[in-house]
This record gives sequence, structure tokens and C-alpha cells, in this order.
Amino acid sequence: MAHSTSLKVHQVCSVAPPQETTPISLPLTFYDVLWIRLPPVERLFFYEFHNQTTTTTTTTSFFDSILPNLKQSLSLTLQHFLPLVGNITWPNDSLNPIIKYVPGDAVPFTIAESNADFNHLCSNFCDVVERHPLIPRLKISHDQASVLALQVTVFPSFGFCIGITTHHAALDGKSSTLFLKSWAHLCSNLGGSSLPENLTPFFDRSVIRDPSGINDAYVNGWLTYGGETNNRSLKVWESINTAQTDAVKGLFELTPSHIQKLKQYALSKLKMKVKLSSFSVTCAYLLGCVVKVDQPKSNRVAFIFSVDCRSRLDPPIVPTYIGNCVIPHAVVVETEEVLGNDGFISALKGIIDELNRVENDGVLHDAKNWMQKIQSVSGDRLFSTAGSPRFEVYSIDFGFGRPKKVDVASIDKTGAFSLSESKNNNGGIEIGLALNKGQMEAFAALFSQGLESL
Repeated sequence: MAHSTSLKVHQVCSVAPPQETTPISLPLTFYDVLWIRLPPVERLFFYEFHNQTTTTTTTTSFFDSILPNLKQSLSLTLQHFLPLVGNITWPNDSLNPIIKYVPGDAVPFTIAESNADFNHLCSNFCDVVERHPLIPRLKISHDQASVLALQVTVFPSFGFCIGITTHHAALDGKSSTLFLKSWAHLCSNLGGSSLPENLTPFFDRSVIRDPSGINDAYVNGWLTYGGETNNRSLKVWESINTAQTDAVKGLFELTPSHIQKLKQYALSKLKMKVKLSSFSVTCAYLLGCVVKVDQPKSNRVAFIFSVDCRSRLDPPIVPTYIGNCVIPHAVVVETEEVLGNDGFISALKGIIDELNRVENDGVLHDAKNWMQKIQSVSGDRLFSTAGSPRFEVYSIDFGFGRPKKVDVASIDKTGAFSLSESKNNNGGIEIGLALNKGQMEAFAALFSQGLESL
């Protein structure tokens, strides 16, 4: 049952770079265009007050010290990330959508206060509706879409939450995480305005090569979407699987010991020599559990995951490239195979086959046909991932300590499961997913029993 709470909005303002610069126009690449109508990505970072005294003291400290530091450092950060301050448009005279920044643009910044139970919101199980007031919203119309929105919510005497929403056509997960790490760096080092090399964003689009015409395929796909001839609308799709009102967000963990046991079990069952990654066994194990709980009526199950292309291109692109540089890949498995006694192995075989294709044929192999590929599996039950343990989200420290909890809130509506490194910093993998209450209880039991039987 959801706790009775209220949210008080103190201020809806905006934060701009400290000094205006000249206008900037940044074209979207095919990596970006692919996501132009996909729902925004929403993440929540909860930080605990460590020197708790009284409600009055901590709340005063927040408004007098923490909040001004967050706003000042955000302004300094935005001067390095100017395109994030702008808006996405698709002018009639432009082949591609563009991000356009003009002096005067600013990032919406909401300041709120909540009487919700902070520790409950940071717990492993929470009704999804309880966290939704903490999520900022992008302004999106047919003609224009903002790139970034932020909200800071204080929980008197307990802590605060930073909510960030980003447009998927402007930023992939690695890019938005780099922005947050840059902001955290400047917040922790007030007085400086420069960023170290590993946090300095790289926006040069000339490094993106497209010899096979992937961009034209994606642009034409959107322009003719819905049977139209010039569909330049920027309105995003409604989320694929809108979460039910009784949905629960659950947090689970695979420890290094669990992952090692899953690998050993898989090797004993597979009739081939193969190098198993933590990612592949984690996703296969999750699919085996969630498909049994979901009991899909479709004949096939499709699992979609994204591969970061930065290091896989020739030549490779710097890790601080800002924008999208990921390509989705799809695994399709017969539903009855995943529902069988060893659904984990069936799912794992499909993931291994697709990862092998990535290694052997290149990360962009058949990327030109991705939009048609998605349509071909539209009748299947779709599952997908968000986030990555490699983002190291629990290292994002604004000077007030590591996050107590990080939540990918957007998966509450898309039906994906999120992956991150364990907040316990033990080398494990943290998993988040939203299911209705009955399904969550069944999933938790399956997840635990399967690991105990290894």
C-alpha cells in the first residue's frame, strides 16, 4: 500500500550557463535519430544527510548551503555542455533533426520538499507511484523537445533526491552519466570551473561515419512513419507497457558468487566452449525468471539490449563522446523454450549467438534494417535492458557522500529491467524492475530459489 505523502514545490526556476555564448546547432547522427520518438530516460539519485541533528537544522543547511552549491555548480557545468541547454527541432530545410542552443536558453530546475518516508523510498521494494512526484518532465511538442530537466527534492532531516530526465535522442546512458559526474565534480570542487580530461565532453559529430547509408534509412523511416510523407513530429511514443497502478518496483542483486555459479552451471550445460560474460548470464537468468512470471501468450520472446559502439568502431571514438553511440541488438527465442525447465540456458544461447554476431560481423552489421527488424518482432513479447554496471552510478558524489539509492524510474513504464553496479561496491550487479504485486512476489521467489539451487 502506498504511503500517504505530499510534495510541496518551492520553486520552478531555470539554470543557465554563467555567460551567454553564440548560438550552437548540432546535427543528430543516425545513432541519435533512431531514438527520436522513444520515451525520455528518468533517473533518481537519493543522497542521505550524514550529520543529522534536527529537522530545522538540516533543512536550513540544505536551502542555505547544499542547494546553492548544486545550482552554482550546475551553471558552471552547463557551459561545458551547451547543447544540453538547447532544444531538439526538425526544420523543413534540414535532413536531420538538430539540437539548437540560443543565448537565453536554460535548463528547467524544480525545487521541492517532500514529507514521504525517505528510507522507504530507498528500500528494495516500493510502489512505483510513490517515486513519480520526484521525476522532472521534459517539454515536448510536435515542433520542439527539451533535452534536459532536473528536480531536487529535500526530505527534511533525512536527505534529498536529484531527479534527472533526458531526451534519448540527445543522450545515451553513458553520456548522461558523464554529465552527472561532471556536475558532481564541480560541485565537490567549488571555486573551479574546469573539468579533468576524463570528464570533458566531446561533441564533434565529424567522427561519426556512415558509409552504408544508415542515417538515410532511419530518417526516411520516421518521415514516412504512420503512412505520412513528411512526418517531422517530435512527439514521443507513449511508453510501451504503461505500469499498472499497483506496480511495485523491486531491487535485486546478483553477488559475484552468484554470477560465478551461474557461469559454472551454464558451462556444465552448454555443449561448447564459450567465454561467458557477467552481462550475458545476468540477462539470461532474469529472462528465465521474468518470462515464467509473465507467462506470455506470444509464440516468441524478444530481448533487446544496446551495445556501446565507442570502443568498437574503427577508429574508436573517445569515451567522453556526448550523444548516442549505441546500437540495439535483438535476441528472439521460442517462448516455450524459456518456459521450460532450463529457460536460463535457452535464453543464454540466444544472447551468446547475438553477441558472437556482434564480434564477428561488427557492431553495425545490419544496423540499416533496424527499424524493419523492430517491426518484425512487434508481435512478440518484448523485454529490454536499461543502464549498465559500467556507468558506476554509485560513484556520483556531489560532496555529500555516495548515493543511498539510484533508481531508473523510466523502466516503470517501459517494462525494461535496469542494470547497475551493486551499491555495496562488492563487484555484484544490481537489478531493478517493475511488476504488479502478485508478479513481484512470484519473481522474488523464483529469483531466490533459482540461485539457492545452483
